[in-house]
Amino acid sequence: MKTHEDDLKIATQNRAVIDGLYKAFGVGDIPTVLGMMDSNIIWNEAEGNAYADGNPYKGPDAVLNGVFARIGEEHEYFNLKDIELHEMLNDKVLATLRYDAKTKKGKTYNAQVAHFWTLKDGKVVAFQQYVDTKKLHDALNE
Repeated sequence: MKTHEDDLKIATQNRAVIDGLYKAFGVGDIPTVLGMMDSNIIWNEAEGNAYADGNPYKGPDAVLNGVFARIGEEHEYFNLKDIELHEMLNDKVLATLRYDAKTKKGKTYNAQVAHFWTLKDGKVVAFQQYVDTKKLHDALNE
């Protein structure tokens, strides 16, 4: 029988997985990031985000091609800043952070973001982004 202590241990382990994912992303180690995803991951960008046109992305390759590659193509730099991870029960982790970025068109932006992660057996099975989509739209389209 699963105890409260077991739940807390799993929550801590899940937080460590997401921490490792952000650290890998931060140094551009995309293969490691993709390797932390379940082969059947369901990934959703925030409604109103240009990258939401492929929602839901299914599988790591869809995330790579539909989200990460497009970020790389459209940005001079795209950094995740002020990341705070919040352990939750039921295999969830909430991350609050900021996107600090510059588009190849020369527009900079700093947007407030939340990422809601779901894990199973140490792998990410679902992702939901929440972000100031107007700020992203203005930066990418002006």
